[in-house]
Amino acid sequence: MSTVLARVGRFSARRRFLVIGLWLALFAGLFGGGQLAGGAFVDDFGVPGADSQRALDLTRAHFSSAGEVSADVVFHAGSGSVRDARPAAAIAAMLGEVGRQPHVTSAVDPVRTGMVSADGRTALASVQYSGPTGELGVKALDRLQAAAAPVRAAGVQVEFRGWVVDQASRPETGPAEIVGLVAAGLVLLLAFGSVVAAGLPIATALVGLGTGSALVLLAGAAVNIPSAAPIVAVMLGLGAGVDYALFMVTRYRQHIEDGTDVLDAVAMAAATSGKAVLFAGGAVMVAILGLYLAGIPFVGAMGLASALVVAVMVLAALTLLPALLGVVGTRIDGLRLRRRGASRDGWLRWGEHVRRLRWPYAIGVTVLLLVLTAPLLALRLGMPDDRVQPPSTTQRRAYDLIAASFGVGYNGQMLVAVELPRGDRTAADRAAAAMGGAAGVARVTPPQLSQDGRIALLTAVPATAPQDAKTTELVHRLRADVLPRALAGTGARGYVGGLTATMIDTADRVAARLPWVVGGIVVVSFLLLLLMFRSILVPVKAAVLTLLSIGAAYGVIVAVFQWGWGLSLLGIAEPVPIMSVVPMFLFAVLFGLSMDYEVFLMSKVREDYLESGDAFRGVVTGLAATGRVITSAAAIMAVVFLSFAAIDNPLVKMVGIGLAVAVVVDATVIRMMLVPAVMSLLGPAAWWLPGRKHAHPQPAPTERVDPPERTRSPRTG
Repeated sequence: MSTVLARVGRFSARRRFLVIGLWLALFAGLFGGGQLAGGAFVDDFGVPGADSQRALDLTRAHFSSAGEVSADVVFHAGSGSVRDARPAAAIAAMLGEVGRQPHVTSAVDPVRTGMVSADGRTALASVQYSGPTGELGVKALDRLQAAAAPVRAAGVQVEFRGWVVDQASRPETGPAEIVGLVAAGLVLLLAFGSVVAAGLPIATALVGLGTGSALVLLAGAAVNIPSAAPIVAVMLGLGAGVDYALFMVTRYRQHIEDGTDVLDAVAMAAATSGKAVLFAGGAVMVAILGLYLAGIPFVGAMGLASALVVAVMVLAALTLLPALLGVVGTRIDGLRLRRRGASRDGWLRWGEHVRRLRWPYAIGVTVLLLVLTAPLLALRLGMPDDRVQPPSTTQRRAYDLIAASFGVGYNGQMLVAVELPRGDRTAADRAAAAMGGAAGVARVTPPQLSQDGRIALLTAVPATAPQDAKTTELVHRLRADVLPRALAGTGARGYVGGLTATMIDTADRVAARLPWVVGGIVVVSFLLLLLMFRSILVPVKAAVLTLLSIGAAYGVIVAVFQWGWGLSLLGIAEPVPIMSVVPMFLFAVLFGLSMDYEVFLMSKVREDYLESGDAFRGVVTGLAATGRVITSAAAIMAVVFLSFAAIDNPLVKMVGIGLAVAVVVDATVIRMMLVPAVMSLLGPAAWWLPGRKHAHPQPAPTERVDPPERTRSPRTG
């Protein structure tokens, strides 16, 4: 592997302009291909095999007017009533026009159907859409806004919420990307003290990020990728891409300072740090793709998007960066801002300090991490509703109007589909009566039969908000008790659906599959580390310590979002449940990212151990050689992730905060304290492998990469 990577790095540096040109052509080709293929991002939250999915499938199959997605339209008269002649006429005209818009299957006048609040000032309409969901979004909302102009002219406030509106209101990532890049650049300047050295990781990340994003867009033409996935993928790709390039540039500078030829220095950096990047990136991708074990398509698609971007970043670090190093040559320290400090001595002293006090550090840090993990015991999965939206958005205004005029439950209505094998309407009436008398149900609409008489649709309105724990309990009770009792002996069966029920099903599926995802990711990561380090205890230690850092991140997320500690700083007014996909996604990403630092640190520890045969000294010198790079890399990732927490999307906020906390904990408390303490406790036994006569590991034939026959270095000017 090292030999192959050395050859790839050498070729890229020698044919640098060809490689750079190929990367630019790849970006243009992927971006153009994505546009031509109609790549788009679609929020399809279906849970295969769940009650909510069955309800949706039955509705679509038996009711022609039922759309695949919808938008709620809220009308509010500032004075008077929406039933007054002028407002009523304007509302009727608007919905008539909306009914003729592309992909609209139904737009019913709420004044005519009686969907008006008790005081007569607010009306609620639902617009149903069908057809390719990728074609909806901004254009669909623009058409709704245009149709609403005459109603607003009549003195009526018009607000929108629902799937179509959310698709059209995706947050922009541009400012977050700029802030993240600027912050990463400042950290790199502090780490390298050179504009040229700091600029190379940024340039590599920019090209890789653009290419990876184009690849995700192209994938969106074949797979339903949720709208938040590209944002999370960009966040992860930016942090990982800069880190991977940082590792490579650091090793390259060391070889140049030792007087090594440029092409040889590139080859040696690719063979050592490049190998660490390849294994670390592979661990990230394997871990993220493990999300498909959840059995939830949109969760797996989020992992796919992130894995694609990380794969491109790894490829960029192994090919594009060597090409850029070939262009820069020995001018890697050009435009120096300061002289490099002798930080290695400080890290050596720190490593010796931890080695001497290994028991106190091992015990104390473990206790600290368990304390940070404690809030995890109060974790509640759910789906934040539109209350988390900024007050300036139409979704939040619509939510508030509905809650004030009809009740909070109208923001999370449940669609109940009753399957009637014998076409017996009596069963549907029994279901309606039973749900109407159930605790926690505010209202149930009369059954609506399909044309073939096989399906009855009812709408159940909860008395509590969509994200309320009582709403979750109500959905479970309707399914497990109320509907089975009401339909017993009729041969009918009821299914509770709707967006609220779908989110509850997602949370339930995540809770059931999370142990399998965790187990699968841990096993595969263990095998990757076993393959790289040829040790049993090193992968075991890595898995246990990574679980501790992830637990700490979970605890902080619960304390911030669920308990409300500092939540106002993030622009969220009140505590919210943890989005169901967050724990699973965070685990996959964080387990992969923690392997970055594990591989980078332990590769150097093992390398020094191979040379000296002293396991204790190898830990100290390995930490001294990598400490500054790891802390710099963690600082870069942390500022990048935190910059995305400013985006008005609760999923992105939770992921950003969780990733930032975990990376800081992992790279400082774990790698700088706990890992050297544990490795010092284990000593040579850390490198034991069954079947090997001695604990001392033997290098693979290709592990030592000696400088090849010297060749003429590229011109450096």
